[in-house]
Amino acid sequence: MGRWKCLGIVLLVWNLPVSAVCPAWSPARASEEISRLQQQITQWNDSYWKQGVSAVEDGVYDQLNAQLIQWQRCFGDEAPPDLSAPPISGTVSHPVPHTGVRKLADKQALQQWMRVRSDLWVQPKVDGVAVTLVYRNGNLVRAISRGNGLKGEDWTQKVLRIPSVPHTSKGLLANSALQGEIFLQQEGHIQQQSGGMNARSRVAGMMMRQSNPELLRSLAIFIWAWPDGPAVMSERLEQLTAAGFSFTQRYTQPVKNADDVEHARTRWWTSALPFVTDGVVVRSGKEPQARYWLPGQGEWLAAWKYPPVAQVSEVTDIQFSVGKTGKIAVVALLAPVMLDDKRVQCVNIGSVRRWNEWDIAPGDRILISLAGQGIPRIDEVVWRSTQRTKPTPPVGHFNSMTCFYATPACYEQFIARLVWLGAKEVLELEGIGEAGWRNLHQAYHFEHIFSWLGLTQEQLQSTLGVSKGEKMWHQFNLSRHLPFTRWVIAMGIPLTQATLNASRDASWQQLQDRDEQSWRQLPLMGGRRARQIIQWLEAREVIALSNWLAAQRITGFMP
Repeated sequence: MGRWKCLGIVLLVWNLPVSAVCPAWSPARASEEISRLQQQITQWNDSYWKQGVSAVEDGVYDQLNAQLIQWQRCFGDEAPPDLSAPPISGTVSHPVPHTGVRKLADKQALQQWMRVRSDLWVQPKVDGVAVTLVYRNGNLVRAISRGNGLKGEDWTQKVLRIPSVPHTSKGLLANSALQGEIFLQQEGHIQQQSGGMNARSRVAGMMMRQSNPELLRSLAIFIWAWPDGPAVMSERLEQLTAAGFSFTQRYTQPVKNADDVEHARTRWWTSALPFVTDGVVVRSGKEPQARYWLPGQGEWLAAWKYPPVAQVSEVTDIQFSVGKTGKIAVVALLAPVMLDDKRVQCVNIGSVRRWNEWDIAPGDRILISLAGQGIPRIDEVVWRSTQRTKPTPPVGHFNSMTCFYATPACYEQFIARLVWLGAKEVLELEGIGEAGWRNLHQAYHFEHIFSWLGLTQEQLQSTLGVSKGEKMWHQFNLSRHLPFTRWVIAMGIPLTQATLNASRDASWQQLQDRDEQSWRQLPLMGGRRARQIIQWLEAREVIALSNWLAAQRITGFMP
């Protein structure tokens, strides 16, 4: 049935913000929810920063950490601590602090940011871990992890094992501090197809583990900042290349406007690269002197990230629908999220059995992505609410032989049958969807799935409006002259169109005259299907419908 068909609610929109809303929780529940999520994120942080092991995908972590911060702001008076920040355990000061990069929401925000700046360049936002390289008198003397931007860990011995990091330098680089990203080298990585591959955590793990130094040989570095380097960007790039930092010049290009940035962003997202990326960084060639750099103060650069491959969303409700064959489908309604250019508000879970296996309840957080043809799918349940009340599925035994006649228990399957018979490939009743069938059934209390044939033009106009009512009355009348096979399909006969056509039966009597052996001789028919069709033809409700259609003088049903 179409009411909760999730695909129909996936709308194509552009730059549509999804607002965060504070949950309507009691103080006790808010405290419990926040405490549990805070403990989980702290546990993930300990694994990541102390052992270099990521217990959760980077994207899931980022979104749940943002969720925690929102909850803390909703229910707390003090500014919440940033649990995602690395622990201040580093003891080595950066000669120049890491500023970080401001993230812009969309192309419009990028246009506004670029409007007041000049000499702009775009680079891929390489996904790895940040580091400072310090050269003194031509030698690499120190490598420092980003840490909190002011101090970090001494990674010198590990960085010296990375073949692509030059151990010596000359010229202006002989006494310099460089900032860049240590990344895991890839061969032909296409971000759009392969996603992030948890690259950040994998690199962090390699840099933090004490064992297996050979893994470091698979790493490389992308230099994105040379504080107090040459004033002209092109000169900076040429000297970095000459010193052995070749990635920077190869993947840095000038841009004049947001269209140029968008073009580069799309190209790097869809083409093969030697590293994982999560967007682009636009930076001004004119930078402040290094003594003015501070964490969070890098106003001369900004990032425009790629659309997320997967998003975490809250389940707001669980809905059930009964299809025309009696199958119960389960749909999770979601707090809207953006995936690519789609606003996703629900996702099909599948059968009741599948729903129980997922164990999803309102309030849970699930990770969703887009499958083929842009259909939302569930990747995993990433967080379960402390209070989990699951709705009860429809009660009753429904199958392909039930609900030809209207009863309270049959309401959903009965409506699904009406929607089905009105489809273009069945009776071609254009202009009346699920809502229209519900209105007619509510107004005239249909006895069975063909009761609408008895409605008058005046009744249809009264319920659907004059113009639409007249149109539907004509369509209802035209349907009477459709071929016999169309009406049999509308009744829900358990045969494929190909098998029905192969039978060449043009009347109800011909269908009833066939025995099991005769049915089994038709294409795509076995013993089980043959017995199923005989059972359907002998069903009391089906025979009653055929008699009613005969009384309506529908082609093929009259004796």
